[in-house]
Amino acid sequence: MTVSNQNQGDIYLGLDIGGTKCAVVVGNGSFEIFEKVMFETKTERGWEVILEEFKTNIRFLLAKYSGYQLKRIGISCGGPLDSKTGMIYSPPNLPGWDSVPITKIFNDEFGVEAAVQNDANACALAEWLMGAGKGTSNMIFLTFGTGMGGGLILNKRLYSGTNDLGGEVGHMRLAKTGPIGFGKAGSFEGFCSGGGIAQLAKAIVTERLEKNEKVGFCPTMDIVDTIDTKMVAVAAQAGDPVANEIIGIVGDYLGQGLAILIDLLNPECIVIGSIYARNVNLFKPLIDNVLQREAIPSALGVCQIKPAELGESIGDFAALCVAIYEDKF
Repeated sequence: MTVSNQNQGDIYLGLDIGGTKCAVVVGNGSFEIFEKVMFETKTERGWEVILEEFKTNIRFLLAKYSGYQLKRIGISCGGPLDSKTGMIYSPPNLPGWDSVPITKIFNDEFGVEAAVQNDANACALAEWLMGAGKGTSNMIFLTFGTGMGGGLILNKRLYSGTNDLGGEVGHMRLAKTGPIGFGKAGSFEGFCSGGGIAQLAKAIVTERLEKNEKVGFCPTMDIVDTIDTKMVAVAAQAGDPVANEIIGIVGDYLGQGLAILIDLLNPECIVIGSIYARNVNLFKPLIDNVLQREAIPSALGVCQIKPAELGESIGDFAALCVAIYEDKF
């Protein structure tokens, strides 16, 4: 159905570019999503073909909502990228996307400004504008999913750093050795990410089984390679002692990382997504103990640690929030 040509207000477009799936959402400045169109990325097609599919979907949506005025396009994409020049530089999940002038392409095609942010920053905007960090002036968002990424809202502004590397908390080294994350053993991402937890769990379980010790959630060596974060979390929730030991290590390092951020940036709120949000009851007592020991008390006293609120919908809102933020803030 095509909307009436009579002007019914402004709309924004959000483009979510992922290695597996892509999406276009159309919504308004009140963060209402009118419609979403998804398609498989199929990276082997190359960026030119993928962007043409984006354009086709945008034209479809603009025709359908022709009664509205398009104000801005927001783009969320994995880094590295340059938000100031609008260039994408070979993200690991998008092979061949080297020096793609993403904002210029959509600006030239549709005649409105386009803005791009890395996905962690885009998600930070979403949780700040409409999620767990709404109403704060200083907020940190941590992805705690496949990796450990961060987005910083400082003095009511997104802080992306000199060349879009602000908030790369996953690279902080928390121990001399440990699981590898962000290319560094013992890093924050190494201990606090889906991939890192799986590494840690496999190492601990292998050691126990080699000593002929019992591991309830992984009784034999032939299934060690199948261990993932979900398996560990489910076992910990059920009271498995080895799983709880693993979660205890992760929680301790999560608390240490949070303490550094609290001492350094003095935020009102740290919003943590994915693994933490799904397992708050496991992690919160652990991080509270570490924070009481490690963080500056007066800084800790004004900072709330919250699970992300937008859940699986965060990707839909993130790119839209890039468009709205760049237009209104």
